[in-house]
Amino acid sequence: MMLEQADLSGLSSALVGRARELRVLSGHAEAARAGRAGLVMLSGPAGIGKTSLLRAFLKSDACRNMAVLYGSCGEVAAGAGYGGVRELFGSLGLSGEDARNSPLLRGLARRALPALTAGPFEQETLGASAAYPVLHGLYWLAANLMVDRPLVLVLDDVHWCDERSLGWVDFLLRRADELPLLVVLAHRSEAEPVAHSALADIAAQRRPALMRLAPLTHAAVGEMARQIFQAPVEPSFTERAAAVSGGNPLTLSRLLGELRAEGVQPDEKGVRRVAEVGGQVIASSVSALLDNQPLWVREVARAIAVLGEESPDLVGMLADVPPALVAEGVVALRRAEVLAADQADLVHDVVRSAVLEPLGAEALAGLRTRAALLLSDAGRPAEEVAGRLMLLPALTQPWMPAVLRDAAVQAEGRGAPEAAVRYLHRVLEVEPHSVPVRIQMATSLAEINPAEAIRLLEEALSLADDPRARAMVAVRYGMVCLAVQRSPAGVRVLEEVLAELEAELGPGPDPADRELHTLVESVLLIVGADEKATISATLDRAALLTAPPGDTPAQRQMLSMMTVLTAMDGRSARRTVEQARRALSSPGVELETWPLLASSFALSLADEVDESLDALDRMLQHSQDNAAVWTFVLALSTRALVLHGAGAFPDALADAQTSIEIIGEERWGDGAALPQIALATMLVERGEAERAEEVLRGIKRGGLDRFVIEYHWSLMARARARWALGDREAALGLYLECGESLEESRFSNPAFLPWWSEAACLLSVMNRGDEAREMTEYGGELAQRWGTPRALGLAALARGVIAPGGTGIEALTESVFTLAGSPARAEHAKAEFVLGRALLKTGDQRGAREHLRTAADLAQRCGALALAGVARRLLVTAGGRMRKMSASPLDMLTGMERRVAGLAAAGASNRSIAETLFVTVRTIETHLTGVYRKLGVSGRTELGAVLHTPDIPDGQPPGWVSESRWRR
Repeated sequence: MMLEQADLSGLSSALVGRARELRVLSGHAEAARAGRAGLVMLSGPAGIGKTSLLRAFLKSDACRNMAVLYGSCGEVAAGAGYGGVRELFGSLGLSGEDARNSPLLRGLARRALPALTAGPFEQETLGASAAYPVLHGLYWLAANLMVDRPLVLVLDDVHWCDERSLGWVDFLLRRADELPLLVVLAHRSEAEPVAHSALADIAAQRRPALMRLAPLTHAAVGEMARQIFQAPVEPSFTERAAAVSGGNPLTLSRLLGELRAEGVQPDEKGVRRVAEVGGQVIASSVSALLDNQPLWVREVARAIAVLGEESPDLVGMLADVPPALVAEGVVALRRAEVLAADQADLVHDVVRSAVLEPLGAEALAGLRTRAALLLSDAGRPAEEVAGRLMLLPALTQPWMPAVLRDAAVQAEGRGAPEAAVRYLHRVLEVEPHSVPVRIQMATSLAEINPAEAIRLLEEALSLADDPRARAMVAVRYGMVCLAVQRSPAGVRVLEEVLAELEAELGPGPDPADRELHTLVESVLLIVGADEKATISATLDRAALLTAPPGDTPAQRQMLSMMTVLTAMDGRSARRTVEQARRALSSPGVELETWPLLASSFALSLADEVDESLDALDRMLQHSQDNAAVWTFVLALSTRALVLHGAGAFPDALADAQTSIEIIGEERWGDGAALPQIALATMLVERGEAERAEEVLRGIKRGGLDRFVIEYHWSLMARARARWALGDREAALGLYLECGESLEESRFSNPAFLPWWSEAACLLSVMNRGDEAREMTEYGGELAQRWGTPRALGLAALARGVIAPGGTGIEALTESVFTLAGSPARAEHAKAEFVLGRALLKTGDQRGAREHLRTAADLAQRCGALALAGVARRLLVTAGGRMRKMSASPLDMLTGMERRVAGLAAAGASNRSIAETLFVTVRTIETHLTGVYRKLGVSGRTELGAVLHTPDIPDGQPPGWVSESRWRR
């Protein structure tokens, strides 16, 4: 066997007995070259040779012409936020002041900077979660490295690695299909990982190749002995050395080196000495080596064992040794094979333990305390100092909690909440009644462990005496309850705390107190509007409030929620629009998510679709800028439903399918419901009702029937699908269930979900005229009160469907005229169709043809393919002619393909499109390949002409259509 020195590891042992493992790793490297991403998880006990194997692999021809990044986690920085990432990418020099100018950090990759920088990092934007921008930034950094050649990422000793670094590895691997990537994670099998669940998630998600390093075989032990002794080795000596060392390469190399130093030969006489030196050779040999050194050398060794690789000045200060002597000590320790050859650190954690063990617990704690203080005085980042404090059995100095709090702030700022929580847990040991620490911990835990965040906030509420402090706790508590679908609990706390705050502030609070009061009130409206159990009381509360001017963030948030609640009541479209515009009118101010989303929803109900879409576009842009994926999906799904209401079906389908594709790559995707509802709604319009029901069945979010918005959207999608499939009774039951639930929720706006109009039409088809008339009268009253063209047009449509003869024709004509002045193009097409059909029944073929032709044309332009087909067939029955329906090229594309094609035709690169849509470049390439094939084009330059379609019309029909409606 070829013996290869693992000189990069700093160990004196040679790599023997690992030829098979090297071949396996080489095979995975070849697969990565071919574009098949892979994950290898390497494990084994301490000293088994994981690091030597990895370094030999990285130096081999298998990794030639590949980008190779190697990092090793350590106990001193165990669990530090993105510590593993910094170890991996540290060699790229991306943590300096000029890092932003690096081509590796172009585009969204610059969002990786908080993870790459060890010290405090100033966020460019506020208000967005730091975690997702950093994850996406690191993904794009890796993608940049893979542009020219395959990438190998090797992270050693991951049992010390933090959750965020492993979370990023998981994030990367979920998007790694067909990427030239190999990830190798090595961990000590007997060690409890710092981030056990994160490591388990990676293993479960990727089905990695598992490599457990076994002890060296007798043949390998004999080979190592021959290399060390440079002489033939007796089989009995080999057998005894293997038994005593357990086949552990580190133990074996120390054992054989100790025997050779004593002059022992590898023969029968040496067998007895093998047993006498024994398996504790590392501890005893390190102890013996240090005992033979001057006291100051031993102190240098202990200082390095505590500090890790550090400057001679700091090592000298901790060891009480001049820097010049530190350099001499390093040379002596390297000669004794205590220090690594390539770095000023110990050769192995086992050796580190052997160096520190003689100190005893109390002396070791004192040495680590001094090390932390030295680093703090040297101006090192709080997280670096905290790494030493976390190893202490107790925090005994008054300055320690402040350092840990600062470290928590830094960790949270870079998007590493798990590390922040670990630091703060230690602070609670010495400040067990601290409310601010609990609030800080809960803020960090809100997304990663909301149940624990709620527990901590409940403790903070019980400990806090000041109403203002309790108010801030209640705000956080309410929003966490909203996230975990426990809104009623949040409402109870917010109501209680708001009453306390009002009693404390009195009639004339100062501006800061007024803003705090408004904030609590606005959050109470947000949380209370989520579930049916709390919406009624929330509506009553909102009715008693005076709308604020919208000059501050809290006022805008409150104003937007009052706008939604006003719209739900369905009484004043004018007031709804006025309030929404005030909530959105903040020149020079970037609005938060809630004002944009709430105002957009209210404006869409009031037929102000352009303004609604503009608010959603602002929300989408903000989400893209900050890589806030959850918010992006929420806005995109909502926009799909608004576009559906406006009759822009292809765009709505594209948004819905894009949302579905994004959540498929996110771990939180199972908690989503709106993307599936939006997609199902569009599929019904395309005549794919069975597929729509399949999508709806795929919703995994539990308790959907508790919620005010999503539940009713889902009921309407299910009802429409059932009707399309011919199951009238089931469809009617779902429409009625939707109406009853909306009434229970006091959501009486007729434009939200016109279940009443569709149910009336269905009842008419089922020859249940009395029920249909009752339903029509109910909806008509609501429509008159709300007063928008869409609501009034739908009411007229329902009247026309159920009324006989000329009365029905008159109502349908009114519906067509009214809906033509609304943004509801698809419903306008439906009204034209129903009117044409009614005219045909009366024998007015000419009038029928005009309206059926208009219906077919409108439906086709809307993308309502099912309606367009039915209208065309009925037009032929009426004796009409219409040119063959020339499908738009877009009709051949899926929604996601259409969106990708549009961006590509506008000049966006594949990478830019991928960044915009939060997917991989490979996904974009796949979609574009499908686009080119379906459209018969060769590339981007031809896309513009093929994809050109007219803008969405304003809903006004041609003049001859308007005139013909009144000719009877």
